[in-house]
Amino acid sequence: MTEPEQNEVDVDVVVVGAGGAGLAAALAATDGGATAVVLEKEDRPGGNTAASTGSVPGAGSRWQTEAGIDDSAERLATDLLRQSGPHEAEDLVRILATASAPLVEWLVDTHRIDLRLITDYKHVGHSVPRLHAPPSRKGHALIADLLRAAKAADVEVLTHSPVERLIVEDGTVRGVVVSGPRSGTYELRSHAVVLAANGFGADPAMIARFAPQARGLEYLGAQGSTGEAVRWLLDLGATMANSSAFQGYAAVANPHGSITSWTTVEHGGILVDARGARIGDESIGYSGFVSEVSRVPGPVHVLFDTRIRDSVAAHEEEFADLVAAGGVKEAADLPALATAIGVDVNELTRTLETAYAAAAGSAPDPTGRREWGWGPLQPPYAAVRAIPALFHTQGGVQVDAHARVLGAAGPIPGVYATGGVAAGVSGRDGGAGYSSGNGLLAALGLGMLAGRHAAASRA
Repeated sequence: MTEPEQNEVDVDVVVVGAGGAGLAAALAATDGGATAVVLEKEDRPGGNTAASTGSVPGAGSRWQTEAGIDDSAERLATDLLRQSGPHEAEDLVRILATASAPLVEWLVDTHRIDLRLITDYKHVGHSVPRLHAPPSRKGHALIADLLRAAKAADVEVLTHSPVERLIVEDGTVRGVVVSGPRSGTYELRSHAVVLAANGFGADPAMIARFAPQARGLEYLGAQGSTGEAVRWLLDLGATMANSSAFQGYAAVANPHGSITSWTTVEHGGILVDARGARIGDESIGYSGFVSEVSRVPGPVHVLFDTRIRDSVAAHEEEFADLVAAGGVKEAADLPALATAIGVDVNELTRTLETAYAAAAGSAPDPTGRREWGWGPLQPPYAAVRAIPALFHTQGGVQVDAHARVLGAAGPIPGVYATGGVAAGVSGRDGGAGYSSGNGLLAALGLGMLAGRHAAASRA
C-alpha cells in the first residue's frame, strides 16, 4: 500500500485486529456502504475468536422459536447479571442482550456464517439453550466463514500490519500509523477507527496492574493480545471499567493444550486434586472454578465416564481430537482409575461415593453442588489431566451503545472499541462472573454496532 498524502482519507473505516470483532465491524461497515480495511499484526487472522468454541448467544433467535425455547433479551440480561453480579458496565449487558438475536440472524442471513443453535445442553450462566456455534464448535470455523464473507464484501484484510499509534488531530482520531518489518511504515487515514485488538492477556505488566488475580496463570489466548489499543485509549482520556475481570478455564488438558470440554462436567463430571479429593462446586463454571483449581496441589484431573466421553466427542470436534490424541484415559473400575491418575484408591473411593450420593439425590453435596447432569458416574470411567489457564481479559474502556469510546466529555470522536478493548460484561473482578459466550457476544455484538455507526456517521 502506497504512502498517502497527509490530509487524504484512504478508507472510510480502519479496523485494527482481524478476529471476530474486527471482521464483524468491517462487514457491518460495508453493509452500510462504507469502505473498510482490517489490519492484523500477526501472520494470520483469528485472534481469540479462533481459540474459542465459536459460540454466540442469541436470545430470542428464530432457531430457538423453532426448537420451542422461550427466550428473550430480558431473560438473557437477567441471566448474565445473575452470574456476574453488579459491575461497571451493566448498561452494556442490556445493549448486547438486545442485539444478540439480531446479531446471530444478521451473520447467518446476510453473510452466510454457519451458526447453529446448541440444544444438547445449557451453558454456564444460561437458563436456557441459546448459544449458536459452528457445527464443529471450533472458533477456527467461525473465522473461516467471516474471512470468506469479508472477501465477498471486498474488505481487504492485511496481515503483518502492526499499528504503531493512532493519528489524533484536535482531539479527533483520524487514522493510524502502521509500522512493521514487512508492512513498512505509512499512515492510513480514515473517517473512523475501530479498535478490535482484544485485551491485555499477553502483557504481564498490564495483568499485574489491572487483573492481579490472573497473575501466575498460564496464558493460552491469542499472543497478539498485548494491550496497546487499551493503552492508546487511556492516553486519550478513556476510563477503564471492570478492569480486574477475566475469562479463565479451569480444565485445559495437560500437556495437550486443548480445553477439556466443560460439558463433561455439566453432564456429571468432577474435578479432583493430587490426593483424589474433590476441589469444590464445579457448577460455578469453568471460569469461576479457576481460582479453586489454582489453590490446590496438582496434578488435577477431570473425572467423568465413558458415556459422557462418547457423547461429548460426538458433538464437539476439539474434544474428539483430544480423545484421538490419547488425552482421555479410560479405567474399568475405581482401582484402575486411581492407578491411572496416581492417587490413593481409598481417598478416591470416598470422593466418588460422596459424589455418587449427591448426584443420586440421596445425600446433600458437601460443596453445595445441585446440578448433576446425567446423574451419578458409572464405570468404566474416564479422566483428563488438567491445568487452569487464562484465556482473555474482560476489563476494558467504557463505550456507549454504538461502541464509541467514552472520555470525560462524552464520546471521543472517530474511535470505537470492541471485544476485549471495551469493558466486558463479566463482573468487576476475577473469573467467576463469566457466562459462556460473553467474549464473542461483546466481540461480534460491539463489532456489528461499531461498524454500522461508523458507516452511518462518515463525513
